[in-house]
Amino acid sequence: MTLRELHPGESGTILGFEPSAAVNRLMEMGMVPGSQVQVVRVAPFGDPIDLRVRDYHLSIRKSEAALIHISRHEG
Repeated sequence: MTLRELHPGESGTILGFEPSAAVNRLMEMGMVPGSQVQVVRVAPFGDPIDLRVRDYHLSIRKSEAALIHISRHEG
């Protein structure tokens, strides 16, 4: 599944990325495989998505979230 599919309050672990020019920028912001990520909130029309990664907040576009493969945490 992708990060875009998570709802506010849900979290997961980053597994990898779809090939894209945006991936390097996402990785520079700390979104690397193995990192825990939680969706804090989603704007009314879906952009941006507010995340918590490595104890800080990050906002990304839903098109960027669709590039990030995750394993959803259950419970």
